[in-house]
Amino acid sequence: MRKSATVFAFCAASALSASALQAQEPRLSSIAPPARFIDPDRAAKLAAAYGEIDSLVYSFAQRARVPGIAYGIVVDGRLAHWATAGFRDADARAGVDSATLFRIASMTKSFTAVAILQLRDAGKLALDDPAEKYVPALSGLSYPTGDSPKITIRHLLSHSEGFPEDNPWGDQQLAATDDEMAAMMRGGIPFSTAPGTAYEYSNFGFAILGRIVANVSGMPYSRYVRERILLPLGMSVTTLEARSVPAHRLAHGYRLRDGEWIEELQLPDGAFGPMGGMLTSISDLGRWVGFMLDAWPPRDEPDGAPLRRASRREMQQIARYIGASASTDSTGNISLAANGYGYGLRVQQTCLFSASVSHTGGLPGFGSLMRWLPEYGVGIVALGNLTYTGWTPVSTQALEILQRTGGLMPRVPQPAPVLLERHEQVSRLVARWDDALADSIAAMNLYLDEPKDRRRAAIERLLTEAGNECRNEGPFVVTNALRGRWRMRCRNGDLQVSITLAPTEPAKVQFLQISRVTREAVLAPGAVCVARP
Repeated sequence: MRKSATVFAFCAASALSASALQAQEPRLSSIAPPARFIDPDRAAKLAAAYGEIDSLVYSFAQRARVPGIAYGIVVDGRLAHWATAGFRDADARAGVDSATLFRIASMTKSFTAVAILQLRDAGKLALDDPAEKYVPALSGLSYPTGDSPKITIRHLLSHSEGFPEDNPWGDQQLAATDDEMAAMMRGGIPFSTAPGTAYEYSNFGFAILGRIVANVSGMPYSRYVRERILLPLGMSVTTLEARSVPAHRLAHGYRLRDGEWIEELQLPDGAFGPMGGMLTSISDLGRWVGFMLDAWPPRDEPDGAPLRRASRREMQQIARYIGASASTDSTGNISLAANGYGYGLRVQQTCLFSASVSHTGGLPGFGSLMRWLPEYGVGIVALGNLTYTGWTPVSTQALEILQRTGGLMPRVPQPAPVLLERHEQVSRLVARWDDALADSIAAMNLYLDEPKDRRRAAIERLLTEAGNECRNEGPFVVTNALRGRWRMRCRNGDLQVSITLAPTEPAKVQFLQISRVTREAVLAPGAVCVARP
């Protein structure tokens, strides 16, 4: 498989100065500005793909015979484009619009995770607390082994509690009452694995998290989510109770049986609602994905949302590894992926994207998806009223279409001021060695790893081979605040210089590598990692 690490270019001009090193260098900041998008035409490029994606989605809906759909593309926190097709009510031939509410099933889990993290941030619980501390009915569980740990809130958030996968069963539990759920817990829950050892998708686990929210907050889960999450975000139509939705806004759910649409009953909200009971519109769902995307990049600006940015980023990172996978597309390319679960969200890394965050939702009558790329500021939301509407392949194709526009590029990491200074100093040092300059920028390990005289001799040998007269050319490629590399063009060849700064104040050079490169070599590739069988 051909691999290519994604790197990012930060263009910074540096003149090779021959000025003498000052005796006392002012301390430069090691704190970098936030990563940023650098293409001024990014939004327009992305918008150029919307028509093709509309056609893709409509074609899928027709092939899959989905009665009604709504989908949208979120860019930089807002629903930049949306489209609908088909019927929310097939019998009445009533069409879907942006305010039509669909059940989103397991996508509800991300709302439950936000509620738990709000309570954690308020100091009302800890993720490593035993769940039975807040739900006493769990205290009688018979664990699978004598050395099994007690189930914690963190286990529940990441599907690591050891309960068996329960999708077919869980779909039918939404209407269970609090008393019925309590009786289930007191009666015992079997384990498929010991807690904390494996990933196993559990709807029951997220229903328990909903009970924790209610018991800790002192209010019903549905009221807590509405007052503390939905209304502050402006998600005014989102609800957990289908009976509260005006008839002209409610999408009816269907399954295909013998080529005919059969309407499914709308299950009422109950004790299992926190695992999959929510209904929302494409407009409100776009707000939710925008809220998640707003967590990136880390930055200094005010953080007044219902959940702080750091906690939202925590949700979107792998807490439990699931495993690697491979798939083959229609052209024969094999794509590899690493998969994990955060808190109420799936996380995937592929050869195309370093992080894709998502969740699907499926219940009798409905199928939905939300998926976003944190480093790219772009997401996709999709709703359908056919049982387990399969949106995942469509979302992958849509992202590939967006990428072909050239507008789907990640934010560019920005260098800390001290890295820019070391870039300039090392450039001078390579062009003409100076012991005082070298000593002033070397971290304590640099000469221990390779003695100074040997480093100097090696650099001078490379300069001679390259023909001397070296100057910086092209971008300064910054991979993070304290690491970068660049090209120096010499009379007869090019050099590549790479530096990493040490974890000290001031940050000095702990790693320095200089090598010959061909004139054709590219410092900032954007290749896609694929393999052909």
